[in-house]
Amino acid sequence: MDPTVIAQKLAFGLFVGSNYGVVAVGLTLIFGVMRVLNVAHGELLMLGGYASYVGFTLAGIDPYISVALSAVCLFGLGLLLNTLLFQFVERLAEEQRIKNSLLISFGLALVLQNLALYAFSADERSVRAAYAGGAITLAGVVFPYTRLATFVVGTLVVLVLYVLLQRTYFGMAIRATAIDWQAAALAGVDVRRTYLLTFAIGSALAGIAGSLVLVTFSISPAIGLAWTLKALVVVVLAGMGSVSGAFLAGLLLGVVENLSTLWIGPEYQQVVGLVLFVVVLLLRPNGLFARRA
Repeated sequence: MDPTVIAQKLAFGLFVGSNYGVVAVGLTLIFGVMRVLNVAHGELLMLGGYASYVGFTLAGIDPYISVALSAVCLFGLGLLLNTLLFQFVERLAEEQRIKNSLLISFGLALVLQNLALYAFSADERSVRAAYAGGAITLAGVVFPYTRLATFVVGTLVVLVLYVLLQRTYFGMAIRATAIDWQAAALAGVDVRRTYLLTFAIGSALAGIAGSLVLVTFSISPAIGLAWTLKALVVVVLAGMGSVSGAFLAGLLLGVVENLSTLWIGPEYQQVVGLVLFVVVLLLRPNGLFARRA
């Protein structure tokens, strides 16, 4: 088989995987710290995409600049949703948190989807920047500007989050709360504020992912479930609560799915990802990048 074709599939797998990684990082951050499973995470991605779409169509804002707009809008929405809905779940035991958050977020997903249908109709939306048709070619491998920019932006976002978690007091508070919220509270951490900001940051990451999906794919009110399921697959592959691992697992999933089309065809691409998911669950149920006790 032509090595150039394999290299091209590998490159596109990394580009797609970066989208998987960014949306999964937001989901695993929320679950790892709060033990809240937000199955409306894909709908937050969808809203982030629409925020960029509106900015592009009404004000001509470049979609990669409007990533900041999506992040701010979804950060604010995350604060609101946590205050109105999810803060009541935080008071429950861990098992009840997961069950109740599933019910609440499922209802939230339906509400957000129908609001998007009312505002934007069921039509798919996308944007095309002036540089969308351009590409860099290296050794026969084509790197489209939009996909390359999506990969760079996604990687930078995750790196900034990693530095925030590892190098700042707030990041230390998040990590302490994730390990043992009671001990963190005794040490002076404002657990309620930490939960609030964690949910908002996770929502902002979903918004950023939505902006990147808008440029490389398209958005519609119905895409939320598919992206939530994809994020859940990536989170399980990485290991629950592993932020850097979620991004790496997203890249891995994108590469495996794209390379598989060389041998079994694109129609079974999604099946390959699910097979990888099952294999990891059987052989390494804690995830590929989970820390060992």
